[in-house]
Amino acid sequence: MQRPNAAQLTYGSATVVLATVALLLLSGATALPGIAASCAAGLLLGVLVAVTMPGRTGSVKTSAPVRSAGGVPGKEEIRVPAARVGGRTGTRIGS
Repeated sequence: MQRPNAAQLTYGSATVVLATVALLLLSGATALPGIAASCAAGLLLGVLVAVTMPGRTGSVKTSAPVRSAGGVPGKEEIRVPAARVGGRTGTRIGS
């Protein structure tokens, strides 16, 4: 099973909260069994929304290889990130 994406988590969580609040307000439950039933129903509804929502489709798209400036086919340019120069900000040089 795939991991849920951000949209599934967001919609599922929002559904749990909104459905639970709506069920508690509409039912007027004040006893523990009624509150527990409303919370369980909201949780089940949120899981149902998250599971039935369409997930990722297809594979991850990759970009085409970058060609070098010389235009020689088959030799792609490899870029290496430069090292970061460390230093303190706010260092005093003189007094």
